[in-house]
Amino acid sequence: MKYFVIAGEASGDLHAAHLLGALQQCDPQAIFIGLGGDRMAAAGCRLLRHYRQMAFMGIVAVLRNLNLVSENFRIAKQALLDEQPDVLVLVDYPSFNLRMAAFARRHLPAIRIVYYIPPKAWAWKRWRVHRIAQLSDAVLGIFPFEPAFYRQYGYACQYVGNPTMDAVREWKKAHPQIERTPRQIAILPGSRQSEIAHCLQKMLTAARRIEGAHIVVAAAPSIDDAYYRPFLLKGETLTRDTYSLLASSEVALVNSGTATLEAALLDCPQAAVYHIACPHLAALIWKAIFTIRHFTLVNILADKRDTKGQHIEVIRELIAHLFTIPNMEAELNHLLSDTAYQQNMLAEYEHIRSILGNQPAAESAADAIMRLVSKHGDSQAGQ
Repeated sequence: MKYFVIAGEASGDLHAAHLLGALQQCDPQAIFIGLGGDRMAAAGCRLLRHYRQMAFMGIVAVLRNLNLVSENFRIAKQALLDEQPDVLVLVDYPSFNLRMAAFARRHLPAIRIVYYIPPKAWAWKRWRVHRIAQLSDAVLGIFPFEPAFYRQYGYACQYVGNPTMDAVREWKKAHPQIERTPRQIAILPGSRQSEIAHCLQKMLTAARRIEGAHIVVAAAPSIDDAYYRPFLLKGETLTRDTYSLLASSEVALVNSGTATLEAALLDCPQAAVYHIACPHLAALIWKAIFTIRHFTLVNILADKRDTKGQHIEVIRELIAHLFTIPNMEAELNHLLSDTAYQQNMLAEYEHIRSILGNQPAAESAADAIMRLVSKHGDSQAGQ
């Protein structure tokens, strides 16, 4: 069986690589072609394009790299036509992958299209749910609430487990004893250069105001060390071992995204930040843009409420106009000084683990893909 796989970012590359490994167990003769990163290549995928040439965030970045974006589409479309794969596996990266799904549906009628880690339509742009479901033969979600969300619109979605939960669980098996370093503050400024440029200096400034702080910054897989060095002062450290950093830190400042969930699963008390252009305007139109009450995965999954049924935060979200140095400093001091606050947060982390469960995402997704392919083969044989 020939599989065409598209992942446009570092996290997608990681999760796709695990899926490829699981598919190889089900289909030893599998051939993998696609767009992704080093982990997919190591898993046996013939790369046509590296995600470093694809990961553009925001309209401005896309416009600046319009020629490269067009070239990426051209390469992917031509490869689909040339290779005639049996299955197209899309991993997150909606702006690119939904267009590729539409192209494949028009030009390759026999192909099976699987969306693994679908776009977060439940958070914003809900209209995408129709496009995702109608273009896909199977939607494999990684959050337990996603099947119910798709059912609201008359579509099917299968929860296959959470790959971040799997990755942390496997890491913990290999690293059973990691001690916390007192006053160590983990700084996770994001995975894209634009995020780091907007967030890192402010995050560092806040952390430097904490008495006795030992500051360690987590570097993104696709960003060279040299990019971070101008931000760092003497004694501040850069690491690429994010899990060890979170497991050994007393607290963390985390740019909102999957990293907030990683911090939770590694029991690191945290505050989440996120830069938004024109922050005060964004705060005013928040409800018009987003269909969720919280911004971070930790708060969304925990769904914590007070005695009156009102939603409350498990971790503090310093988003848009709240993303300030004084707010970060205050929250870090709160986390470091209030033991009860930390313990309540850790209890909610345990609740999140129970919600996600222990179902292995890659293996479950591979099994769903094999059943889809088998069902398709049976239907063709019966025609």
